[in-house]
Amino acid sequence: MNFADQQRLLKLMCDRLAEGQVSSWKDIAQVIQQIQTIQHVHKPSSREKFFEQVGRGSAFITFAIGLDGVSIEIAKYARALEVLGIPGVRTPVHLIAGHFHPHADALMQPRWERFTIEGINGWDKWAQGEPFEALFFEDLAEGSQRSGELAAAMYRQARHIAATFGRYVVDKHIGLLIPVNAASNPGNLALALALVFVTEALGIFVLNSNHDFYWEGGRPPSERQAGDEAGVRDHFFHNIDHRPFFSLLEALYPWKGRRWLQVNINALQAHRLIEEFGFAPERVVQISTCVGDKLLDEFKPADVYSARVRMAHILSNGYPLIKVRSLKEHQKGLRKWMGKQKPRVIGARSKLMLDLANEKLIYLLQPTRVIARKRIERDVALIHALLKNGPLRDKFDTDPRCRIVLHITGPTPREHRSDLAIILHRYQVLIDDLPASISERVFLAFSVGRGEHPGFQKKGFAPLTIIDLYRLATAVLFPSETEGRGLPIIESAAVGVPIVSSRYAPVEVFDHVIGEHLAEDQRIQYLKFPDGKFSKAFLEAAANLLLRPEISTQWQTHNRKAVKMRYSEDALRSSLHQILCQLYEVST
Repeated sequence: MNFADQQRLLKLMCDRLAEGQVSSWKDIAQVIQQIQTIQHVHKPSSREKFFEQVGRGSAFITFAIGLDGVSIEIAKYARALEVLGIPGVRTPVHLIAGHFHPHADALMQPRWERFTIEGINGWDKWAQGEPFEALFFEDLAEGSQRSGELAAAMYRQARHIAATFGRYVVDKHIGLLIPVNAASNPGNLALALALVFVTEALGIFVLNSNHDFYWEGGRPPSERQAGDEAGVRDHFFHNIDHRPFFSLLEALYPWKGRRWLQVNINALQAHRLIEEFGFAPERVVQISTCVGDKLLDEFKPADVYSARVRMAHILSNGYPLIKVRSLKEHQKGLRKWMGKQKPRVIGARSKLMLDLANEKLIYLLQPTRVIARKRIERDVALIHALLKNGPLRDKFDTDPRCRIVLHITGPTPREHRSDLAIILHRYQVLIDDLPASISERVFLAFSVGRGEHPGFQKKGFAPLTIIDLYRLATAVLFPSETEGRGLPIIESAAVGVPIVSSRYAPVEVFDHVIGEHLAEDQRIQYLKFPDGKFSKAFLEAAANLLLRPEISTQWQTHNRKAVKMRYSEDALRSSLHQILCQLYEVST
């Protein structure tokens, strides 16, 4: 299809949307049906022609791009897609989002064109959170004035987004669209509607990348028994009895488009789409992940030292030694800190100093953001238990140079302030229970996604990469409650850093990541993070992992081989090629 044809279809879509009279959720469903009647665009006559179309440009669209797990996966898919279009020509990659965090620069290549659309950020950042609050926390009565007003408002927002987004797709000759979570988790209903309008009107091919669904960790009140704990996504079912609204939500998340292929990160998601939501099996696939080849590079103590020196400059605002803030001081200024999100290290009292280059430092890495389901307070509880008694306490008693730092790498979103408070409270418990001679050598570090500092250039420092982040660590801690995949397990194994991980839910996903179904040489070794009390045997195993380098060396050799066999860049490129072939075959 040429540029003039796309312009014509875009104008036709905009005209249809302008004519739409919406005062209810049923009206929106009718507009979608009208958009679907726009002249059908014939798909390319051959697979080769299809790959030529994809090769003109591929675009990822999501709520926001930063340094989170979803953004990391976008970067991996983007690198793979660059070489899957026109042979010998790098496919242009476009990143479309409601917001780009500054630390996205550490992941996203400068050659990938960025486009910001106002109003497509998600959750509490979607129009200051007002629509999200109204749709999923207010009681909406079918046929009420409030319900009609919200439907009309969603339609106006979607119409605006569709016009802006559609124009970009046409102008940039985008042949493939990859929404990431935008059509699986209802963080922005207007964006999901706009995706349907544009892709149906223009006949765009879509790989719908689903990391999380609203029904994972959520269920309606009718399915809960007395005494059941609330799910983290129960709020999405708040208005399930408002059938016109909830029927539209079910249709959008995810959309059964004529050129849409559902791409999930685990088999459980794919199974549920087919068995419960009626998707044809050929329109649902599963995609793995990969680790960059550089993540598998051998490294030396000098590389660890370099990474720690650079991180020290980030955490200290440009100095080799870190001046520590007391917990009480941090808590006193927490509101201000949550707004500015500056790197910081917290200690039991003020006037303490921390040297990350100290050879006696035990560096524990939590490579995630602060959010309740990560259960980071369990990390602090583990440190507390290890220092209460046993081999690690003996080491601290006999060697005053020993230190422990728990480093949380990701940002602390303002909406998760209460989750941070739980972590800080658990740290206060540690401080109060252990003698000052021990507690004053335990620190919490927050780098809030930063990988460099303005002083790096002057000192000749390179920005920290994800490889450097893992090289910082003596061990990685990962006590998550739920995960869509669990990238830190794969990444830490690739670098060769031991990991202490919970067997998170869904356990089938965890077992697949570890490779429980595979031969021993392909399984990732890990130490199981208990859900309840820490047994003596577990604490001894954890202490040995931190104190005996020969154990880490054994893990490093084994896990690297396992990851190289299962999660290489070549394997991801091959998988994406097959998925694109399937998209072509099932599209009409």
